[in-house]
Amino acid sequence: MSFKTMRRRNGSNASRRSSTIRRRSENLRFDEFGFALTKRKDQKLHHRCHDYSFPQLSSVRVKELGELLSYWNGASFICKSQIERFIRMGIPPSLRGRVWKCLLATDGLRETSDFSYQKCLLEVRVPLVDLGVSEYGILSAIATLSDTQNHLGLNHGQPSSSPESRYSVDDITLFRQIALDLQRSFPTHRSLMGDSPEAIEGQAKLFRVLIAYAKYSPQVGYSQGMSYLAAVLLMQLGEEEAFWALTALLDKPKYLTELFDLSLTKVQHQVKVFDQFLKHRKPQLSQHLESVGVSSVHFVMPWFLTLFTSLPCWDSVLAVWDLIILHGLSAVFRTALTIVELLEPQLMDLNDEGAVLPLLLRVPVDVAHYAVLIPALWNTEVQDWELKCMNSLVLDESLQGPESVAGAKSVLTRVMRLAQRYLLDPMGRQRAEAKGSQAQATPRQRSPAPGRVFRSRTSSSLTQAQIRSRRRSQQRGVTQQPVVQGSSDVAVTDTAGRSDRSEPTLKRTGTGPFGKAAGRRSNHGLVQPVRVKSLRLLRSGKKPLSQTPPSSSVLPPSLRSSTLPPSSSIVPSPSPPSSSADQQEQQDTPRTALIK
Repeated sequence: MSFKTMRRRNGSNASRRSSTIRRRSENLRFDEFGFALTKRKDQKLHHRCHDYSFPQLSSVRVKELGELLSYWNGASFICKSQIERFIRMGIPPSLRGRVWKCLLATDGLRETSDFSYQKCLLEVRVPLVDLGVSEYGILSAIATLSDTQNHLGLNHGQPSSSPESRYSVDDITLFRQIALDLQRSFPTHRSLMGDSPEAIEGQAKLFRVLIAYAKYSPQVGYSQGMSYLAAVLLMQLGEEEAFWALTALLDKPKYLTELFDLSLTKVQHQVKVFDQFLKHRKPQLSQHLESVGVSSVHFVMPWFLTLFTSLPCWDSVLAVWDLIILHGLSAVFRTALTIVELLEPQLMDLNDEGAVLPLLLRVPVDVAHYAVLIPALWNTEVQDWELKCMNSLVLDESLQGPESVAGAKSVLTRVMRLAQRYLLDPMGRQRAEAKGSQAQATPRQRSPAPGRVFRSRTSSSLTQAQIRSRRRSQQRGVTQQPVVQGSSDVAVTDTAGRSDRSEPTLKRTGTGPFGKAAGRRSNHGLVQPVRVKSLRLLRSGKKPLSQTPPSSSVLPPSLRSSTLPPSSSIVPSPSPPSSSADQQEQQDTPRTALIK
C-alpha cells in the first residue's frame, strides 16, 4: 500500500468520527463557563461539576474594579493591594481577562520583545502546507503526521524526496505531539469539543499558540501540560494576548520557570521540594502515604503541570489561577498543601494504594467546592523561606545522598524554627534587631539637658587596651600641662545649666579625635567618685580624712576662687536647704579642676 493511499484512508476515517461527534454535540447545552451539561453518569466520567458557588460582586464593586484596571500601575503598591482585595472577594468573569493581563504585564512584554507572533505563524504554515495538513483540521491529521514521521524515520530522518519539501523530523514530531494533546485538553468545553465551527476555530487557536511558543523559546519548547495552560488563557483572552500571557507565565521567574522544560527535570525537582515540604508541615500524613506506597510524584506532578485544572469545580479553578497569577509559584505549593490538608481525614483512614491515589488524582467535589476550597486556601500560609530551605535540602540530597544529610535535618529544623520565630513574632524581630544594633556600635544618645557638652563617649574603632592607655596618658597630661593666663572665653557648662568661665587652654585639652574621646571618658570617670564621696561626707557630717583641696598652682586663676574650702570649714548641717549651695560647689569644683 502506497503512502498516499494510507493518508487518504486515515483522512476518511477521521471525517466519519468527526461527523459522529458533530451530531452528538448539536443537542448539548453548556453552562456559564462553557462546559457541556452532560448526564450525571457522564459527569462522573469527565469529573466535572456544574454547581457553582462563586460570589457575585455588586455593581458598585465591579465599577471600582474597572476603574482600578483603567488606571493600573504594576509598580504601585496601592494597586497591588487593591487587586488582592478584589481577588479575595472574587473576580467577576467579565473582568478576569483584564485582571490577568494587568498582573502578567503582557502589553509591556510584547512591546519590549523583538518576536512577531504573526510572522512566526507565516513561517509555521510553510511546513504544514508541504505536509498537506491544515491548522483547522489538525486533529484529523494526527494519523497523517504519524505516518509521515514513521516514513522519515525509516529513511534516517531525511526529508521527502521532493526538493521543495521544507519540513524536518523535529517539525513533524512537534506537530504530532501538540495534536495529540489537543484532543485531551478539555474535551467537554465548547471551544474544543466536537466539530462545530467554534470548536474548529478554538482548536486552531490553541495549536497556533503552542507552536508559536515552541518557536519563541526553543530551550523550553513544548512539553506535556502546556496545552491546558494555553487553553485556559484562550478562554479568557484573545489569541495573541493568550500567547503573551503564556510567555509571561513560563518565562518570568516569579511564575512557572521552575516547572517546565523539555526533559521535565524541573518539575520533578519541584515535586521533591513539595515532598520535603509535606514532611515538614504534615509529618504524620507524609509517613502514612509512604507506608501505603504513594509517592508525591504520582499526584503532585499532574497538579503542577496542569495548574489544578483537573479540579471538578471550574469556579474554584479560576480562583486558584487568580491567586497563582497574583503570587506566583508559592501559590502553587499553597494550593497543593490546602488540598492535601482538606483530604487528610479521608487519607488517614485509607490503607490501600488503590484507594488513596484515585482520591488524590480525582479530588472529590465536596473538597473542590468553591465555598470549601477557596476560604481554606486563603487561610493557608506558605512562607518563601520554607520553600528555600526545602529546596536547599533537596539539592543537598541530590549532591551528597540522603544518608549524608540525615544529621543535618535537625540543624535545618532549628534554623527554620528560628526563622519562623523571627518572621512571625514582631517582638522577637524587634529584640533581634536591637541586639544586632548593639553588637555593631553603641548608638549616640541625645542629652536631655541642652547645656551638657561633656559626655562619656568612646570611639568604636578603639580597643579596650587602647582606651585604657589613652586614659592614663590624659590623666598624666592634666597635671603636667602649663597654665596659660588669658581672658576666659570658653564656657564650661554643667548638668545643672550653670556655667563657669575657663581659660582658652581648655579648648586644646585632649586634641585629636581619639584624645578627645578618651579625655572625656577619663574626666567623667574621675569626677563621679569625688562627687559621690563629697555628698556622703556632707550628709554624714564627718570631716574628710584625706580629702584636701586641689593645689591652686594647678588651676587657672579664674578657677582658684571656686575651689573647695578647707576641711575645717565644712560644718555638718541637718537642714538640706542650707547645704544645697555647698553641695553644688562640692560638685562643680572637682569637675572644673579635672576637665583640663
